[in-house]
Amino acid sequence: MNELSASLMCGNLANLARDITELERAGIDGYHIDIMDGKFVPNFTLGPDFIKRTREITTKPIEVHLMVEQPEHFINLFRQTGADRLTIHAEATTNLQGTLAQIQAAGMQAGVALNPATPLNVLDYVYDVVDYVVIMTVNPGFAGQAFIPAMYSKIAQLNTILHERGLTIPIEVDGNIGADTLPKCKLAGAQYFVGGTSSVYHPGKTLTENVTMTQHLLNGGYLDAKI
Repeated sequence: MNELSASLMCGNLANLARDITELERAGIDGYHIDIMDGKFVPNFTLGPDFIKRTREITTKPIEVHLMVEQPEHFINLFRQTGADRLTIHAEATTNLQGTLAQIQAAGMQAGVALNPATPLNVLDYVYDVVDYVVIMTVNPGFAGQAFIPAMYSKIAQLNTILHERGLTIPIEVDGNIGADTLPKCKLAGAQYFVGGTSSVYHPGKTLTENVTMTQHLLNGGYLDAKI
């Protein structure tokens, strides 16, 4: 099953309720909220209060993507915000297995994100505590970066590994997911797609137009005009 989530850091934060209403009428599947601490990545974004406000507005799934050092210290904090999924980076903790298990024990789905240069073998002993894997297709920290082409083969390799192990763990892709890259990521095996400035928030079109066209791509369609 394919899912499209809107990366809220790319939206108009002054009109959150209005935009969420439009996104949901257009058929968005959920929301992706990036939390950055200025240490793990050289940027700061959003926080628990923003997640709580989003939870008040929508019943759609909310994925919180922690780009922070030592994410194990913040599991309960983000559980209390109403997050449904909590994504941590394999590179950000010295106890990946234990932290993922804590997320699941807190009642959230546990996701693990891999930076572009991080090898897939870091997942070898955590598949039993992972609900989805996020392949970062750009280096994390800032919106609008160029897609790294080598990530297509990384997605495909992970898809092969999952099939060989008999696992049905979804692969999520995050970073410059748009008309040029989404179909190739889907072909490689991705099922969850984070839409930012290259799709859901592409300038020059409405949110409704962007979501409609992106969902059309997810359903195997083609576009005469690129988003």
